[in-house]
Amino acid sequence: MGEREEHLREALRRLETIEVRVLRKSSVYETEPQDMHDQPWFLNLVVEIETEFFPMQLLAWTQKIERDMGRERLTPKGPRTIDIDILFYGRAVVDTPKLAIPHPRLAQRRFVLEPLGELAPDLRHPVDGKTVREMLTATQGQRLRITEIKV
Repeated sequence: MGEREEHLREALRRLETIEVRVLRKSSVYETEPQDMHDQPWFLNLVVEIETEFFPMQLLAWTQKIERDMGRERLTPKGPRTIDIDILFYGRAVVDTPKLAIPHPRLAQRRFVLEPLGELAPDLRHPVDGKTVREMLTATQGQRLRITEIKV
């Protein structure tokens, strides 16, 4: 919602700390909403980071960024200022009520797989063994378009 490009830039700026370093960024994609269709398209990108945080600490950090940027969780799958997901954490598998890594819906979301494929097409899912490239082939019906936005 709001100034979408600026929200992405601000989230990336806030993400970087002594404990979190952004190594690479994908292109920015404009993507069709998947679950709640009656809303504007989203902007999405994937970043590769290096961190000293453990997974739950990283989750707490990303949720703080979302809160500080005005994210309110009013409508599930609805419009929001920013949404930061942890897709992978190395080869780790985490399954708690608060955090699941790899992200549980990753393989069904072209808006995640397309930018992730730019950075790591041969990255293997630590549970099912499929590569990002292989998962991407199953999501071709979902609409998205690459943008000229630089963050």
